[in-house]
Amino acid sequence: MTHPYFLKTRHPRVLAHRGLPTAQGEGSPSSGTASDAVWENTAAAFATAHAAGAEYIETDCRVTADGDVVLFHDETLTRLLSDDRTVDEVRTDELADLLAPHGGLLTVGEMLEMFPETRFNIDVKADAATTPLGPIVAPHAHRVLLTSFSDARRRRAVDAVLSAGAEIRPATSAGRAGMMRVKLLSALRLPCARVLRDIDALQIPERYGPIRVLTSSLVRAAHRHDVEVHVWTVNDPADMRRLVDQGVDGIVTDRADRALRTLV
Repeated sequence: MTHPYFLKTRHPRVLAHRGLPTAQGEGSPSSGTASDAVWENTAAAFATAHAAGAEYIETDCRVTADGDVVLFHDETLTRLLSDDRTVDEVRTDELADLLAPHGGLLTVGEMLEMFPETRFNIDVKADAATTPLGPIVAPHAHRVLLTSFSDARRRRAVDAVLSAGAEIRPATSAGRAGMMRVKLLSALRLPCARVLRDIDALQIPERYGPIRVLTSSLVRAAHRHDVEVHVWTVNDPADMRRLVDQGVDGIVTDRADRALRTLV
């Protein structure tokens, strides 16, 4: 049965990777000066993606020293802010001040309130985020997909949402181990039903180094179980079209504006 996360939206899916920023941090190319650059996973990056027509936004969450679940990809502030502290060492107010010139910090709760119609793909980056996510996501489980490279962490986050009283299970995608099991089983033409139980999407790179992850057998196996296949991170329009022609259901991209022009 199709999860509500995928209903009444365009296909193929375009997932705006960390919103639609104009820069990825200090020293990165920007459409403006350092002072006006919009960084990833910020309120401004999400607003830009929304304005471009993105129905889905992919993001990441971690926990601050105050226990707030905030949108932030890296374990440390090094790449974005040249600060080697980890996110969980920084108070929420301080992190908000640091990101204010570059688009503005959001908590997961603020994100869900600010963009009430948007579907969110949340990568849970820290074990400490799983339990507090429960009551935040529970009222919005119909429009949230929870994922993690760790299948155990992903399952804990989903369980926390259900324990908090969600009317339905949030959508979810397999972690790295689950993804590789599907790849192996599908290549051997063995059943994948057990691995894909309660999985709504396989979100994968086309390749991991020399290993080709996306294969026709994987796509067929996923579709037999009503599981979508989303590929990350794809920014070239020709690649977007090629992947959709191969049966891919969603494109995770840094250039949602470009993807929407190409695929919609």
